[in-house]
Amino acid sequence: MQLILRDITKTFGPVVANDRVSLTAEPGMIHGLLGENGAGKSTLMKALSGFISADSGEIVLDGRAARFRSPLEALEHGIGMLHQDPLDFPTLSVLENFMLGAPGTLQPRETARARLVALSRAFDFSLAPDSPVGALSPGERQQLEIVRLLARGAELLILDEPTTGISQVQKVKLFATLQTLAAQGKSIILVTHKLADAETLCERVTVLRRGKVVGEVQQPFTAQTLVHLMFGQELPRLDRPALSGEQTRVTVRDLVVSDYRMAVEPFCLDMKAGEVIGFAGLEGSGQRLIMRALGGLLPPLRGAITVGGQALAGKPYAAYLHAGVAYLPAGRMDEGLVPGLNLTEHFELARRSRDFTVDWKRAESLAAARIAHFNIRGRPATAVEDLSGGNQQRALLALLPETLSLLLLEHPTRGLDIESSAWVWSQLLERRRSGTTIVFISADLDEILAYSDRIVVFSGGQVSAPLAARDATVEKLGALIGGKRTQD
Repeated sequence: MQLILRDITKTFGPVVANDRVSLTAEPGMIHGLLGENGAGKSTLMKALSGFISADSGEIVLDGRAARFRSPLEALEHGIGMLHQDPLDFPTLSVLENFMLGAPGTLQPRETARARLVALSRAFDFSLAPDSPVGALSPGERQQLEIVRLLARGAELLILDEPTTGISQVQKVKLFATLQTLAAQGKSIILVTHKLADAETLCERVTVLRRGKVVGEVQQPFTAQTLVHLMFGQELPRLDRPALSGEQTRVTVRDLVVSDYRMAVEPFCLDMKAGEVIGFAGLEGSGQRLIMRALGGLLPPLRGAITVGGQALAGKPYAAYLHAGVAYLPAGRMDEGLVPGLNLTEHFELARRSRDFTVDWKRAESLAAARIAHFNIRGRPATAVEDLSGGNQQRALLALLPETLSLLLLEHPTRGLDIESSAWVWSQLLERRRSGTTIVFISADLDEILAYSDRIVVFSGGQVSAPLAARDATVEKLGALIGGKRTQD
């Protein structure tokens, strides 16, 4: 299917999200759509896939103009979108999710099961029809959405940041799937901020900046070319200062945590003031359980956690806050921010004031100052759900107390472009200089290697001995993630 977008414009109040955007995607081609966070990529794809309506412009499919009032209408025209957070029902089975949205009368379960199994085998997916979707990994949920869209007749697939939060093994399988689909003549639009993904997969790339098309390149192209188009300049290198001092800030002894799926073996670690510890491993390997226990969000079965000399294990969450422990979750809108509240209200809540009334004039002034300092693209009255992912992350960082003993972060740069990622780490390293101990989880091994002083690898509830980052490689980490217990 050939797609032509002509002069697509979409505004939200005074904000121009797409400004006369045009691009052409050809059958059998993987077309990249790049841009910094807030550049208008997701808005453009939502307009194409029927989730929102463009204010003006034209969508042309195989030479015929089209307009969609809903995602169902777009899918009926052969356009399917795979969102960064798959649209599924975790409590239902894989088969039940696969059957949802089928046009016309409900098909027999056995017919649907046979279709699901056939599509899964065609792409080497391991989708058990009767498994609950809530038990799937992010990559498997993504695979389910792909086969569901294909079963509905999608000829043009839009993938929004598909490699965010999936393992390297699942990423390789995803790339192979997209290349197979392109070889079958389907059109693929890959929305990404990862330059390496665009270099590997895309034959042509369109770059947006602040809602406008600033360039289009075809293979061969380099990452430097894309950076210049995205930001107008090369990004400065972020230097990580050497760790200074030997003072132990956090002590963990024989910590045992579990949930209904797994238990993590006794965890012991001494962390120095100003040290950055990276937790690596496939999602669901136990690292998040340990992180939540360190943050006071999950009571351990046994063991000790000491921060700045204060014993915290078994104490309420408020005790962790009082000891200078902060936790930034991966789910910005699920756990980090409150949908429906604006930035001013968030900053006022973060003050944890005991006053009975709110001085809203003072609160708006404080919000404006924090917005300016953290370069958040929003206003004091902006609702947090209206911010881009990068600006939501900036807002979360702006909400943190100025002084912290221990800062815990889940995927601090997930879904962020390289400029936003560099900015986030500049803020974290500034806290490091002031003595804050930082522990972070990341699926990006390059990020783990770049910013960690030491690395701890999790594999199926087993924990490696801490590894000095200077002695680590992607290959060594990969072996540990795969379950190899030695570090040779």
